[in-house]
Amino acid sequence: MKIYVASIPFRTSEEDLRTVFEDYGDVSSVRIIKDRETQRSRGFGFVEMEDDNQGRDAINALHGSSFQGRELVVNEARPREERPERRY
Repeated sequence: MKIYVASIPFRTSEEDLRTVFEDYGDVSSVRIIKDRETQRSRGFGFVEMEDDNQGRDAINALHGSSFQGRELVVNEARPREERPERRY
């Protein structure tokens, strides 16, 4: 299951986020999205968990919870929408 996580503190590492989700099951990947130019966290990311039931447990437990001083937003990720090609 792919999980969308928002309101991540900018100082949070992918390892920090992995540790939080591992309390609920096996985590296969963690990715915090970064700005292309500055490489600074954009405050959201994705966690993939091996088991859907464990993923749902993590969503239910972590959505709205306090993490490093911020209230996390945790939902099942939606499929990426196709966007028109950007032309300059």
